[in-house]
Amino acid sequence: MTAPGRRSSTFTRLLRHGFTDPSAAERLLDSAELSAVRNDPVLLEALGATADPDLALHGLVRLLEAQGDRELLDTVIAAKPLRDRLLGVLGASAALADHLARHPGDWHALVMYEPRDLHPGVEEFERGLAEATDPVSLRVAYRRCLLSIAARDVCGTTDLAQTAAELADLATATLRAALAIARAAAPDDAAVCRLAVIAMGKCGGHELNYVSDVDVIFVGEAADGADEGKAVRAATKLASHMMRICSETTVEGSIWPVDANLRPEGRNGPLVRTLSSHLAYYQRWAKTWEFQALLKARPVAGDAELGEDYIAALEPLVWKAAERENFVPDVQKMRRRVVENIPVTEIERELKLGPGGLRDVEFAVQLLQLVHGRSDASLRSGTTLDALQALAAGGYVGRGDAVQLDDAYRFLRSMEHRIQLYRLRRTHLVPEDEADLRRLGRSLGLRADPVAELTREWKRHTGAVRRLHEKLFYRPLLDAVAQLAPGEARLSAEAARERLVALGYADPASALRHLEALASGVSRKAAIQRTLLPVLLGWFADSADPDAGLLNFRKVSDALGKTPWYLRLLRDEGAAAENLARVLSAGRLAPDLLMRAPEAVALLGDGDGGGLETRSRAHLEQEILAAVGRADGAVQAVTAARGVRRRELFRTAAADIVGSYGTEAQPVEADQGALVDLVGGAVSDLTSATLAGSLRAVVREGWGDTLPTRFAVIGMGRFGGHELGYGSDADVLFVHEPRDGVEEREASDAANKVVSEMRRLLQIPSADPPLLIDADLRPEGKSGPLVRSLKSYEAYYRRWSLGWEAQALLRAEPVAGDEELGRRFVELVDPLRYPTAGLGDDAVREIRRLKARMESERMPRGADPKLHTKLGPGGLSDVEWTVQLLQLRHGAEVAGLRTTRTRAALTAARTAGLLSEENAGILDEAWVLATRVRNAVMLVRGRAGDTFPSGARELAAVGRYLGYGPGHVGDMLDDYRRTARRARAVVDDLFYGG
Repeated sequence: MTAPGRRSSTFTRLLRHGFTDPSAAERLLDSAELSAVRNDPVLLEALGATADPDLALHGLVRLLEAQGDRELLDTVIAAKPLRDRLLGVLGASAALADHLARHPGDWHALVMYEPRDLHPGVEEFERGLAEATDPVSLRVAYRRCLLSIAARDVCGTTDLAQTAAELADLATATLRAALAIARAAAPDDAAVCRLAVIAMGKCGGHELNYVSDVDVIFVGEAADGADEGKAVRAATKLASHMMRICSETTVEGSIWPVDANLRPEGRNGPLVRTLSSHLAYYQRWAKTWEFQALLKARPVAGDAELGEDYIAALEPLVWKAAERENFVPDVQKMRRRVVENIPVTEIERELKLGPGGLRDVEFAVQLLQLVHGRSDASLRSGTTLDALQALAAGGYVGRGDAVQLDDAYRFLRSMEHRIQLYRLRRTHLVPEDEADLRRLGRSLGLRADPVAELTREWKRHTGAVRRLHEKLFYRPLLDAVAQLAPGEARLSAEAARERLVALGYADPASALRHLEALASGVSRKAAIQRTLLPVLLGWFADSADPDAGLLNFRKVSDALGKTPWYLRLLRDEGAAAENLARVLSAGRLAPDLLMRAPEAVALLGDGDGGGLETRSRAHLEQEILAAVGRADGAVQAVTAARGVRRRELFRTAAADIVGSYGTEAQPVEADQGALVDLVGGAVSDLTSATLAGSLRAVVREGWGDTLPTRFAVIGMGRFGGHELGYGSDADVLFVHEPRDGVEEREASDAANKVVSEMRRLLQIPSADPPLLIDADLRPEGKSGPLVRSLKSYEAYYRRWSLGWEAQALLRAEPVAGDEELGRRFVELVDPLRYPTAGLGDDAVREIRRLKARMESERMPRGADPKLHTKLGPGGLSDVEWTVQLLQLRHGAEVAGLRTTRTRAALTAARTAGLLSEENAGILDEAWVLATRVRNAVMLVRGRAGDTFPSGARELAAVGRYLGYGPGHVGDMLDDYRRTARRARAVVDDLFYGG
């Protein structure tokens, strides 16, 4: 008897053998069924070796209670093989323990193994199911066969691949048995049709889980002499019955769902089609993912000849899938969509679909199979691990990468198997309960600290998959041009070309030359670039012009490759490499700006001195004026100012591109208007600061500290409205006022010399882009003086001002020079642009007439008006003239309308009730979209344009910037036309009809 307060020796032994509830275990060992062997060390050691000793003991007691005699217990104690198999199953699967409790005689299935029983195939499982004549008996027989598979699995007799293959073979035998039951129930239907069952997914790939949907496709044909329509209907009945036999719940539960949704047209398509109907669909309508799914197609039941005919007919189409336009982006987009649909609360526990999960390995392997399987039949396996091995043997995947992925896949699939085996439920989520995690860890052989070890191994393997699954596609391209160790296989030149073409490279030969130049050698630069390039190639491939991205990267590398900070930036700062890849492959403007001074790549980092956040006007002006103050002469000073402008233009373009494309660290900017405001504000502030610096430089060189006349620059048009684009000229007016005691003539000459010299210096050919100054909006246009005094402006506007000039002055805002003079100029023009009495009917008619004439006369010949962002219906001009008419009419009474900014004026008009919220939203959307298109054209082409490019690659790049994926250029153009059409309807109402 155990003394009070002391634990029994049995209790301690149970703890030592891994029991978590020794008290309950003691009670079970004391039960009538086990009392005779309660202290048998053999039994306790066998229980302690299972995944869950408590669960195994409980299952054993239930089984002995149901058995009712000592035969089983005696055999368990005497026969180690049975003991290990039975207790192993009972400790890993509560569901199979339930089955044994209901059918205690099934333990005999674990007693003996003939040699053929060690690795059974379809024939052996068919014999095991042979006596099943209805759904209930089929389930019992299925579970009996499953017992033997699970026993071999948990005892280590079979490895993961063999277990998955056995499960697929058991599924094949079960589908055949279910079809036989269905045919026996409807002999008339069976007589008029031929029906083939094609396994898809993991069953087709011979790598099934314990509990998984069994994906199938049905092919039907008429039997000799039968009507085809009648035969297809009969085949559909048989197929439906077969699916129900497997899927429906009975007193013995269900087997697994049979899923036919991978068939042509999915759930909306007919369940059974003829072979010719299948072929017609795949030839005309199938999407890329449907050919990817066919990689695993395998005839498993029904008419074997018809099944083979199906494979023979469709296989050639599968291996042409990689020739489809946007093949790689389509596959990658499908993978991203799967991840996006995982609930946030589950994504970290998702073994199958989550980042670094099983699907990442499968997608990567399938992508490579489709690209290279066209020319290499050795890759045409439906089994993931076999295909991975073949890819490594052929040099399509690095051997080291393949080993890591093989290990990770086996571990993650083993986790998935043991999670499902416990309850025989379909799940891919890692449990959260500690007891479940403990059982799972122990089942995988992790015994010291099962939960901690399991978590560590799980995270290690998912981390490896995350690192490798995308690089897997690109790294062998480097091996193809690098020196490899003896015995290492490499991609052939043709295989490398195939892969580059699949990635979207138009000139694979040049791309391989660039890779060789970047990755060859033993320098630190080459080593770092070999590490980076697999990732960079993926980012380049995500753009519309991968060739340009790779070429530009080579240029930057040639310029900066020997600079230690550049290599350190790319290696150590997570955002820099991806930002650089996006910028280099998004078009011509940003790379051109970068190539003029490659050290600006430092802005792409996220460390000190880097970052893409645009700088304020005050900050820019302070830097430029300081550089001007240090310069020796006006030429050097303005060169310094233009250098700052070039660097900041690059910063703005890079921030715009990263915000539009999105990166791992920074998602796509959802508010398109925010990106427009970012560019417009940044470029306008930069232009103002550049003009201020140039003005200071010219004045200092010609006159010292003080010019004989006060001088101000007034921004007009988009410049005054803080809406400049990358390719916009700076529309300005120049105003001066003679200082006390200075003659008008002297002051005027000085002002004109300043303007002339500023324009000359800002346009001198150099490495920096010119800043073009346009003063054509001045009084009398090109015929009028370039610079006027404030008094001259006052006299002109009082006597000669035209309606269009008052409208143009709505955008007037001082941007550089004498602040007081600029303020007085604004006071002078305010009464003109915000007339107290509003506009008379004649003035309104004149504005409308001018607008109509501009539309007809300025539209370029041959341009599609519906796609012209400036002058087309619903374009910038339509929106801006409508807003400006509201400002001219109501600006005097509505303070919010007294702004130079289009979007701010729209908001004020809506707030004041001058237009509805809906109409304001329509106009704003159209204006933002048109502005984005113009910015995109400049970024892509490197020169300004008001309409979409005609070239396919440039058009795709504009689409990518606007958020349209590969193959959706037509959607982009349709969306633009629709948006512009809605805006034009509002303009017709407010501008022409109001």
